[in-house]
Amino acid sequence: MFKGSIVALITPFKNDKLDEECYISIIHHHLRNGTSGLVPAGTTGESPTLDHKEHERVIELCVKESKGKIPVIAGTGSNSTDEAISLTKYAEKVGANAALVVTPYYNKPTQEGLYQHFKAINDNCSIPIIIYNIPPRSVVDMTVDTMARLFELKNIIGVKDATGVLDRVNEQKKKMGNNFLQLTGNDDNAFEFNKRGGTGAISVTANIAPKLCSDFQKFSLSKNDNEQKEAERIDKILQPVHNSMFIESNPSPVKYAANLLNLCSDDVRLPLVKVTEQTKKVVKKTLIDANLI
Repeated sequence: MFKGSIVALITPFKNDKLDEECYISIIHHHLRNGTSGLVPAGTTGESPTLDHKEHERVIELCVKESKGKIPVIAGTGSNSTDEAISLTKYAEKVGANAALVVTPYYNKPTQEGLYQHFKAINDNCSIPIIIYNIPPRSVVDMTVDTMARLFELKNIIGVKDATGVLDRVNEQKKKMGNNFLQLTGNDDNAFEFNKRGGTGAISVTANIAPKLCSDFQKFSLSKNDNEQKEAERIDKILQPVHNSMFIESNPSPVKYAANLLNLCSDDVRLPLVKVTEQTKKVVKKTLIDANLI
């Protein structure tokens, strides 16, 4: 169920409020362009600066508007275990297909703390849970051994791996087997990630290139040599776009790109700010070079 090009949705704002009309339009844009799944209220969705009502509304609208056509993996993580449980329960209640739960940031828990955090969420919910391991942002790195312990629990099904370390795919596959879901959180390593046993990406770039990202994932997961070559061709087109999305803090560059495509405004919430004029030039050029505008 959870494979291919899964978009880490941006959250559009208008006058510093959730722009529901624009958000709904973005969801339908993905339904028309082959996206395999939707992740509302993740890092790219600016979840740290959404209040609880907004966070819940973003998840609810995503489930409602996608109408079961593609799976919704709701971002429900927090560095407060109680808050993560509450958000995950809400996602389950409104019909999300899974929850994406980030490793607690700032607190710097030990491996045992990470285990107990995810176990508490697991024990209080019945929805499938995907671990989101992103050491560059959370400062903690969940080990393969801790993941293996968590995989023994009823609801833990896999990981969004944003470590950037490709050997982790092999290590996790060896330790947990093929039934442990592995999705990359790094667009730029998706081709090699899938070759090593991954089944897709939770993608930032898919916000602005949903069809290309969908085609790339479909071909990269194929066993056909010609389709693998096509995946490689598309990957070369997308690499400069991927890189430009992280010149400044995500999601500021992708929101600027989305604004160029008339998908939404480039408004972000403090402490994030809009990209510089120099970054705008780079982002625009990569979109032109990839024939996205």
